Amino acid sequence: MNGAVDLPLGQAELTFTAAGDALVRRSVLPSGVRVLSEQVPGSRSVTVGFWVAVGSRDERHAQGEIPATYGSTHFLEHLLFKGTAERTALDIAISFDAVGGEHNALTAKEYTCYYAKVQDRDLPMAIGVLADMFTSSVLDPVEFDNERGVILEELSMAGDDPADVANERFFSAVLGEHPLGRPIGGDPDTIRAATREAVWAHYRENYRPQDLVVTVAGAVDHDLLVGELERALTRAGWRLDVAAPPVERRSTDTATLEPGPAVTVVPRPTEQVNLLLGVPGLVATDERRSVMSVLNTVFGSGMSSRLFQQVRERRGLAYSVYSYAPAYSDAGVFGMYAGCAPAKAGTVAALMRTELERVAEHGITPDELRRAAGQLGGASALALEDSDTRMSRLGRSELTLGEFADLDEALRRIALVTVDDVQALAQDLVSRPFSLVAVGAIDEAAVQGAVDLTAPTSDVA
Repeated sequence: MNGAVDLPLGQAELTFTAAGDALVRRSVLPSGVRVLSEQVPGSRSVTVGFWVAVGSRDERHAQGEIPATYGSTHFLEHLLFKGTAERTALDIAISFDAVGGEHNALTAKEYTCYYAKVQDRDLPMAIGVLADMFTSSVLDPVEFDNERGVILEELSMAGDDPADVANERFFSAVLGEHPLGRPIGGDPDTIRAATREAVWAHYRENYRPQDLVVTVAGAVDHDLLVGELERALTRAGWRLDVAAPPVERRSTDTATLEPGPAVTVVPRPTEQVNLLLGVPGLVATDERRSVMSVLNTVFGSGMSSRLFQQVRERRGLAYSVYSYAPAYSDAGVFGMYAGCAPAKAGTVAALMRTELERVAEHGITPDELRRAAGQLGGASALALEDSDTRMSRLGRSELTLGEFADLDEALRRIALVTVDDVQALAQDLVSRPFSLVAVGAIDEAAVQGAVDLTAPTSDVA
């Protein structure tokens, strides 16, 4: 495979060989259902995912007679496990437990995925159960109210974790009123206000043939997979003979952001302060995403990274410190995290910013660039030993990127990154508005200098 392979929505069939002799096939059925598989030589397990490009960002206010859907995406993720006309919640659980399989789901900001991992011989069962769940959930009113309590407990658990609180507030601060800044799981108010009718409308609107993407990786035969899927969806009552184009992918034009407050402090009586400092990042399709991977690796990924060395090893100011760079279709975030004593929070926050400014001013060394390339290549290769990772890569490629890049292509792109590229990206990032979130026993004045361009930071050099 030379270069990335485009995934046009209008192309019915694609077949190509990826790194490691993995056979990748893609079929766009007349109904708009998209099916992607990656057959991995020597694999005995298989991971299957049912995806829709609907996440927390797609929820909306009430519009006339159309009810508000805030919290519906996460609510629906729970409810699809609670039973169909053919299967109870217990039946669904037993189906996978009886074969030693795993099944779960996740709600993200731009998609929802229901997935399972089983032995290759159990793939037809997994397809059948997931298809039944996806198409035929009954959203039983009693189960609806029961699950409301479960979700509220889940939100309470997250609310008791200061790191989770800091992360949610950080996205809101950096992205402002953009829908990506909202919490994925909703909040207690939206979950309490959610009605079965609103969630049902959300379900029927977004879980249609043209919305469905099925990705399978491991020991899979594509033709058999498509046949099993068509039979399962037909049994569920879907009309696969009715032609419909797949839903269009999201726009990848960078959104105009209006960040929230530069400093957000959430008082908590904790021993540590959870700090997040950062700026708007890159969109998922930005040509500099490989540069961002290198920058993030050098700066805050691993024990040799600059943040780890400066904050933990040289000064002993924190146990956990790192950076990360999530990217979405029209916005992204570059964030730096540390957990530290309240008395050290101002120093740590200023140090994180100063270290990023150093990269912008002086760049990175050729040795750091080589280490980052090795780290990224090795981590990617090890991750791809797992069919879960391969299944997820197929889903992200289809839903967001519109192209498939295998390990060889990813390594080729990383190899093209130069120290000048990394410095230029760092310069771009430090020119963007900084936002800082602190959760713990601290006040705003203690960390204000980290986002105040007029405040001196030389004392942490």
